[in-house]
Amino acid sequence: MVNVVKFWLDNLQISTKIVLENICGREEAGNLGKSGKKRRKKTIGYNHLGMFGISLIVLILMLSLMVQSLDLKESLAGYETRAEALSQQIEEEQARTQAIEEQKEYMLTDEYAEQIAREKLGLVKENEIIFQEEK
Repeated sequence: MVNVVKFWLDNLQISTKIVLENICGREEAGNLGKSGKKRRKKTIGYNHLGMFGISLIVLILMLSLMVQSLDLKESLAGYETRAEALSQQIEEEQARTQAIEEQKEYMLTDEYAEQIAREKLGLVKENEIIFQEEK
């Protein structure tokens, strides 16, 4: 007899849940027989757990961004050093190019031709006296 009563009570509770689902929505039907305080505490507990999980994910993302930021700063410092070295090298090459241009202009003058003729070919001017050292 006790089993029959339990069976009818269970069926009545299931039927009541179905009716409440249709009338109030699923949220109220699932909490049949529970007090509102317990439901709120459970919901608040889930909210804290969810917020902790989200905070943990945000923290991990921020830490990874900080690490990447440090790596980028190191790379940037290396690139700046390299850029300064290349700028210095460009300045040196421009000075060298200028010296070559000046040398090229000097080589086109008569003075240079005369100097080379005296040094390499041993030529002298008409009324010039040459003094040589004895060896």
